[in-house]
Amino acid sequence: MDGQLLRSQQWFGKKGKDGFIYRAWMKNQGIPAHELQGKPVIGICNTWSELTPCNAHFRELAESVKHGIYEAGGFPVEFPVMSLGETLIKPTAMLYRNLVSMDVEESIRANPIDGVVLLCGCDKTTPALVMGACSVNLPTIVVSGGPMLTGKYKGRDIGTSDVWRFSEDYRANKMSDEEFYVAEACMARSRGHCAVMGTASTMACMVESLGLSLAENAAIPAADSRRKVLAHLSGSRIVDMVREDLKLSDILTREAFENAINVNAAIGGSTNFIIHLLAIAGRIGIDLNIDDFNTSAQNIPLLANLQPSGKYFMEDFFYAGGLPALMKEMDGLIHRDTITVSGKSIAANYEDAECYNRDIIGTMDEPFNTVSGIVILKGNLCENGAVLKPSAATPGLMKHSGKAVVFETIEDYRSKIDDPELDVDETNVLVLKNVGPKGYPGMPEVGNMSIPKKLLDKGITDMVRISDGRMSGTGFGTVVLHVSPEAAVGGTLAIVQDGDMITLDVHAGVLHVELSDEEITKRKQLLNDAGTLTNRGYVWLYQTHVEQAHLGADLDFLRGASGSEVLRDSH
Repeated sequence: MDGQLLRSQQWFGKKGKDGFIYRAWMKNQGIPAHELQGKPVIGICNTWSELTPCNAHFRELAESVKHGIYEAGGFPVEFPVMSLGETLIKPTAMLYRNLVSMDVEESIRANPIDGVVLLCGCDKTTPALVMGACSVNLPTIVVSGGPMLTGKYKGRDIGTSDVWRFSEDYRANKMSDEEFYVAEACMARSRGHCAVMGTASTMACMVESLGLSLAENAAIPAADSRRKVLAHLSGSRIVDMVREDLKLSDILTREAFENAINVNAAIGGSTNFIIHLLAIAGRIGIDLNIDDFNTSAQNIPLLANLQPSGKYFMEDFFYAGGLPALMKEMDGLIHRDTITVSGKSIAANYEDAECYNRDIIGTMDEPFNTVSGIVILKGNLCENGAVLKPSAATPGLMKHSGKAVVFETIEDYRSKIDDPELDVDETNVLVLKNVGPKGYPGMPEVGNMSIPKKLLDKGITDMVRISDGRMSGTGFGTVVLHVSPEAAVGGTLAIVQDGDMITLDVHAGVLHVELSDEEITKRKQLLNDAGTLTNRGYVWLYQTHVEQAHLGADLDFLRGASGSEVLRDSH
């Protein structure tokens, strides 16, 4: 900040009536005027909420951040924003990601803040906070909440991915009510977000590989005291970032995004990574498109042996060396000189890392799995793209043709899936419509549809499933997601009928419904405009302005940045 006035002094450094008001009302909290003079004022953007269990320890974590800020000569001010609890919120947390980003953006811009610490953990809290902060572009650092400790059930390790396995066992009468209840008590046994490489852990890895957090942020368990130490160090570092004027736009270069995409392939990250990184790129002004995520062509192997694609859990990953150790293994695929919040290059963040368990973190020569990353599919069923995660799929289904069994809505699916009269066998392709950004609304995590009960009873554990919705990062299966354009806006998915032949060829990157162009056009002409589901409030705003999945499902008027300047005073 050499010679540059701190942004906060536009408030606290003023003379006359305005300065009187700004300082006097801070004094009613016992804050003397000198605390607000010449010190970087650091906002702590907190997504603590008892309705967001993954983030329920953030009051405590914020105190560690504050200690670091004080130590470095800054002054902390903690403020709340809307919190998205993936496990509780209806109809889906994704509906409100963009709303939270607006809350974050306006809270940062409107207040006397010089730099920001983003406290986030549960799935949508991370992209929402980063998106909002990008639109303001102040010095910013991310502190994730960390994964919960690994669950323990009947002598074995469990995590969120086991919920889907338990559910299928329960539906097949292989698990009793009592066993289900006991497992429930054994899984979430500490503070923190999901213990597997689900979306929350993927987002934590995303911010570290982008350079937005200090090294080791991604994997330290929430209950580990080292998480508090990292929070303290992050608080100290943000004060220096303000003094250096190191902003998000300095860190989030095209090369940083490419680093994150490559790392996501190597960790077996969630498919949700795509939709969130696209939205972040749109806010910071980086030209990124869905084809940039087709990492399968780069032959990046799966290095992390973590559920749902592997065996272990985030706690194990940390003990094995965490993300720095994994990134060191893929050094040749990293843009080494990209700057990070540490003020050093990304390579400097991992060059001294060590791997302590080769069963958890493989090498490029001896990976856990040669199949990794995310495949972007194109075809007449998804002109703008669809996604599939090969490492979570069944190899024998990667090339498959089958007749469609169609569910028009999520309610239609739920009413039919366990019906013994449902005309379905394991060769069919399950198709779920109207669960995209606009159609649901909010694009819920329902794409990994349950296997029909009549097939579960036969021992079938996977089928090809297609939808315009999303899948939890903890889920698995041969599941095609994010079909764009979605059914609700007249995409080809909308006209698929029972019995239509669908071909999936993952290696060729193709998803195709065996219909002529003439037949597709004819059927589309018969479609009725579903319109919006509501005529008021945020949901109306969302449905009216949400972009399609291949663009990141942001609101069209939020792309780009508005900056940190406040054009008018309040008094």
